[in-house]
Amino acid sequence: MKGKYSSPSRESRSNMRGKRRKTNLILNLLIGFVILLIIVVSATIFLGGSAEETAEKQSGNKVTDSGQENQSPEDDPADSEDETPVKGENNSSQGDSSKLEEETVDTDKESDSQPEKKEIAPANEEEAVVTTGGEEENVKKTIVNPSWQPIGTSQSGEHTSVYDADSVDWAEMLQALSYAAGVEQDNMTVWFLGNNGHNRSVGTISSKDQQKKYRVYMQWVDGQGWKPEKVEELDKIEN
Repeated sequence: MKGKYSSPSRESRSNMRGKRRKTNLILNLLIGFVILLIIVVSATIFLGGSAEETAEKQSGNKVTDSGQENQSPEDDPADSEDETPVKGENNSSQGDSSKLEEETVDTDKESDSQPEKKEIAPANEEEAVVTTGGEEENVKKTIVNPSWQPIGTSQSGEHTSVYDADSVDWAEMLQALSYAAGVEQDNMTVWFLGNNGHNRSVGTISSKDQQKKYRVYMQWVDGQGWKPEKVEELDKIEN
């Protein structure tokens, strides 16, 4: 009887042991898989964060390096602030010196072509002697004013009248014409200017609109320049 019932019980025990072993193996495999998965995920998170930080640091270093490379010592704000006023002062001083040189050259040119103008007091119109008509029919009235003065001169030595438009004598005669007739030189047209005897000249001028027309007689005063003697107001300009 014992032999009959012992074999089945042994088989069931062995089967149970085999199942337990399989179950334990499966559990161990699952546990190992879970642990491995945890390790992989942790490693991924840790390594990924480190890679991002490294990339940010590297990109920041690149930006800093590129900024430093692009910025030369001349671009340093402190240096530029220090240098700018100096450059400005140099430029301004050079510009001022150039202007002074130009003004000096222009002044020299003007002094060569134009005489120095003497400050002449306006003639006293109350002293003027006005006579209707004159030696010619074209003369409306004749004016003689004892208060007329010589206009001054830059010439020295023995005087010789020069009727050359580029001469100093010519320029001084134009001043005398303008002074006697009361017409500004920039509004004056000269129709004639010539010799009227030794150290005497006569000129015919008008305003540019020809509303005023005059013939002016003048004489040379040594050391003082041309002095008006007589002014004739004309009806018209006769060429």
